[in-house]
Parts: sequence; structure tokens; C-alpha cells
Amino acid sequence: MTQGSSHGDHPTLHKVVVIVDENTNPFELGCATELFGLPRPELSCELYEFKLCSPDAHTPMRDAFFALTSVAGMEAADTADTLIIPSRPDFDVPRRPAVLDAIRRAHARGARLVSFCSGSFALAEAGVLHQRRATTHWQCADTMRIRYPSIRLEPDVLFVNDGHIYTSAGSAAALDLGLHIIRHDHGAEIANAVSRRLVFAAHRDGGQRQFIERPEPPPSTSLTPLLTWARQRLQTPLTVADLAARAAMSPATLHRRFRTELDTTPLAWLTTERVALARRLLEHGEMRIDTIAQRSGLGTAANLRTLLRRETGLTPTAYRRQFTVRTHLHADL
Repeated sequence: MTQGSSHGDHPTLHKVVVIVDENTNPFELGCATELFGLPRPELSCELYEFKLCSPDAHTPMRDAFFALTSVAGMEAADTADTLIIPSRPDFDVPRRPAVLDAIRRAHARGARLVSFCSGSFALAEAGVLHQRRATTHWQCADTMRIRYPSIRLEPDVLFVNDGHIYTSAGSAAALDLGLHIIRHDHGAEIANAVSRRLVFAAHRDGGQRQFIERPEPPPSTSLTPLLTWARQRLQTPLTVADLAARAAMSPATLHRRFRTELDTTPLAWLTTERVALARRLLEHGEMRIDTIAQRSGLGTAANLRTLLRRETGLTPTAYRRQFTVRTHLHADL
């Protein structure tokens, strides 16, 4: 169990402090409060000492939906054993010096630093992610890669732990990272009890992929009729030559069109669409894995496993189990 500072023979609780800056996302703030701040009478021990702090006495939350008052000042950040920085949607806006300085002081004294979602931009701006592994929400990964090229960005995972710095991906990945930290501090039994209270998966490994929704091609693309035709025939032995023949062009010309309009190749597009179909079939029903492989045009169960793991980090069985559990939870609530 990780403890905070001690006085004689009586160790104090590990202090978790959350910096609430202007425009903070309420969801990630709620995740931090639920994970580390609320009393848990069902457990036989208190897990953490928890505080919120802010540079202002009156802090407007995201889009000024509401304001936070009556929290500690920034001096509380200097007492933290773990300092958490939630996300803000305006990650292009520089953080205030008071926030960045608090992060730097915490880093210098060896406190654990945790960011949720785009909160990693505050860590990057403070200079503590230089040459470190980190992640962020997939939608702002390109911006982070361009702005902070020294960061070893891993944009397709749920969370990353590099030394005493922890970063998580978008929104609900904050819960995954928080439970990982509780498991590290207090063991699997306590973490499982907290996850049951949250009605959330007890353990999703940090290396699991973020589930990224790929945008549909714009309606004006010249390939739209061909893509619609192909999607209706994914379970058939459709080839690039078949696509080219349908489009009345050579395979080389088709390849150039795909590169220009979709930034991919015909074969990669076919594979992505077939994996997406396989995911939908896994999510809805109890069809056998080899049947799903055939229905999605992937051929064999072994090929489905390889491609799904590459896409999501999960096996077909694990993918189905995770999403059918969610369906059952919604049905019960």
C-alpha cells in the first residue's frame, strides 16, 4: 500500500489533490472525486485524503455550465503525494503560470503526476513529459505530436505509466487509470470493490486500444457509390481487382484515387471495413467466431483474431465479453 508522509509510528493517508482550472471538464473531475475522494463505508479502511484546489475562488467549469467555489487554494498542490490534472476542451489555450508551476514543483519533489484526457497538455506545457511515454485523447493526438515532438506519444492505448507520471486517454479511460492506481496502491481486492461500486469493468489493461470511430468519407467523394456497393458485399471474396472493375478503372488508378480521397489503399480500406463488420457481429449476438470470420469476409477465425487484436488490442472473445457486459448493465439499470 502506498502511504503519504508519516509522523512517528502513525503513517498518514496518501494525499490526492486535483487541480481545477477554468474550463475543466466536469466528467473527469467527477471521475477523480468518485475514485479517490468519496468515503467507502463498505471497505474496512480509508483509502486517500482528497482535496480540490484552484487558482481562483470562483472557477467556471467547461462552457461556464456551472462554477466551482469553496475549494482550497493552489498551496494545497504542494502537499500532494498524487497531483491530478483533469482535461479541458480548449487544450490549445496556454495554462496559467500558477498551474504549471504547481506541476513543476510536484514533479521536482517526486510526487505522482496524473493527467486525464487532454490534461496531458498541461504536463507537456510544464515540461515534465520531455522524452517520456504518454497518451492523450485520440482526437488531439496529432496536435500533441506536432507541438511536443519530444514526447513518445502512444495515441491508441487507454493509459500509460512512465515512472511516476501517468497519462490516460479520453473520458472514461480516466476510470481505467484510476482503478489501475488504486490496484497499485491497495491491491486487486480493494480495486475490484471500487469497480463494483462504480458498475465498471474491474480491469482493462492500459495497452488496450482506444476505440476510435473512423469518419465516413465526405459525401462529395467520387468513390462513394463504389464504397456503398462494396460494403453490401463484404462477405463475398471481394478483391481490389473487383473494386477496380466495378469503378471502370485500372487497379493503379483506383489506388491513386483511394490515396488522394481517403488517404488509404483499397486493400487497407477493405480490411478495415471487414473488421468493423466483425466487431458489429461480435457485439450483437452469439454467433461462432469462425462464422463471424466468414460473414465479414475475413475468411478464418485465425485471421479475425490477428486483425481484431491489431485494431483493438483484444481477442474476439474478450471484445465480445466487454461489450455484451455493457449491454446487460444498461438493460438492468
